Parts: sequence; C-alpha cells; structure tokens
Amino acid sequence: MELSWTMKLRIVASAAVGVVFVSILAWPWDTPPDPFGSLLVQSLGISGAVTLLIMAFLAGLIAYFAAWPYGSEIGILAVPFGLTVWAVRAGNVTAIVQFHPSLAQRQLLFSFLRLEPFFWLIVIVAGFAGVTLGQKIHPGHKYREIKEKDKLNSDKYLKPIIALAGSVLIAQFCISLLAQDVILSDNRLKSVVAQPAIGQIVFAVFVSFGIAAFVVKKYLNVNYISPIIGSSLITTFSIMIYAKPSQLSYLVELWPAVFFTNAVVSILPIQMVTFGTLGSIGGYWMAVRYQYWREHESK
Repeated sequence: MELSWTMKLRIVASAAVGVVFVSILAWPWDTPPDPFGSLLVQSLGISGAVTLLIMAFLAGLIAYFAAWPYGSEIGILAVPFGLTVWAVRAGNVTAIVQFHPSLAQRQLLFSFLRLEPFFWLIVIVAGFAGVTLGQKIHPGHKYREIKEKDKLNSDKYLKPIIALAGSVLIAQFCISLLAQDVILSDNRLKSVVAQPAIGQIVFAVFVSFGIAAFVVKKYLNVNYISPIIGSSLITTFSIMIYAKPSQLSYLVELWPAVFFTNAVVSILPIQMVTFGTLGSIGGYWMAVRYQYWREHESK
C-alpha cells in the first residue's frame, strides 16, 4: 500500500495551494509582528482574521480540485500545511513571557493563550468546509471507514468522546517526554523545563498526535477529527494544570522566563493546532495502512 508518484504529486499540490493562500495571500504583510501578541490573533485584528478564514476556505476548495479525485482525503492538508509558515515564524512562548514580567501580566497572558487555540481550530475547520463544498460540487473518491457490525448505535456518540479524551491524554504525555529541553530540579515543583527549540516542538507535537490518532483509530475505529479537536484542547487543559496562579507566582519570583512547569505550556497554540492536525491526519492513515497490511499482506 505504497503511495504512487501521482498521489505524492496530489499531496504536494494541496500543500502548495495552502502555502499560497494561507502563508502568502493571508499573511499580514502591512502589520508588523506584535511582541505582546507574538504576531498572531492580536496582531491580525478582525479584518485580518476574516481574511485568513476566507483564504483558508478557498485553499480547501481549490486544494480539493487540485487533488481530485482524492480531494476529500488530501485537500484537508492544505490549510495546516499553509499554517506551518505562520507557526514557525510565530516565535515561542518565552519571547512573549519576557514582555509580561509581572504576575498579573503573566496571568493575563496565559488566560489569552488558553482561548487562542480555538481560533486556529476554526481556521482548520474553514479549510475542511472548502473541501466539503468541493465534494458537493464535483464528487470524487471518498474513503469509507470499515464499521464493526457488532457495535451499538450509541457508540457513534460515545467513541468520539472517549477518543477525544484519550487523544489529549496521550498527546500530553508524549509531548511532555519529546519536547523536553534542559530540565532542572526544583524543591517545590520537582522540576522545571526550558523552552524547546522550534524543531523539537514540530517533531514532538507531530509525533505525539500521530501516536494518539493511530491509537484511537486502531482501538476505537474513529477518524482524525477527535485528535484534531484535541489539539485545540490540550493547551487549555495544560494551562489549567501547569500554569496556576500559585505556580506562575513561584516562577516569576525564582526562575527566568525561559523555564516552565511543563513542556506543553511552552508551545504556542498555533504550533499545537497546526502540527497536531498534520500529525493526527498522518497517524490516522498510518493506522489504516497498518490495518490493510494485517488483513492482506501479512497472510
């Protein structure tokens, strides 16, 4: 079940569409990066946010036809691929924390970061909406998941919820291991971790959500939607656990801005959602490929 060169070209075409529409046409060229908002939502403003959503929708729609007849499977990659440029250029959490030295400022910052992932999820959904419109305009091939016959109808509601919770927990655990940089012991917090480099963040988030999507597909037979939603929840979940007022107060008093109580807190929401989405889609198709191998090629 190897990818043919034509399929690889479709993936490249979809990625190129995303880069053009999201990374180039929707980039706020006339708005300099805001160090207090690390470019992103605060710097975009309402008009910039609307423009990005429109471009994301168009990217999904055009990528669907660029990858036709497999646009439903491949076109959804356009927007997350396009957002990778934004995610890499966004900097890191340390750079923002340095502009928020006081406890009150840092609490306000993390309260904002706790909500920001949902905007990036909406951008991803806008791309999915474009793909869905393309499917309605000119239907092509659409992969249909194998459903287990002995499952109750209630499972279609229960399994996605379990998959969502499982994805967040699996990704949280894996990122905490893979995104660690310098670790120093602390008498009160047990340990603190330094800001990981962008390459380490990309690897950790992509692999972690790939593992999460693989597991929930293999054991729950659900698609990549739950892990993708999970990529927007994990930042909120982690900030609630690892950036409490008491913890922030302790860090402000004794540790430089480069240190955090957990590696997940040191990852920007756009980085989590972007690479989490790509990892979720990749992990899902790895599970499909593994399932195919077990049923056909291993015999």
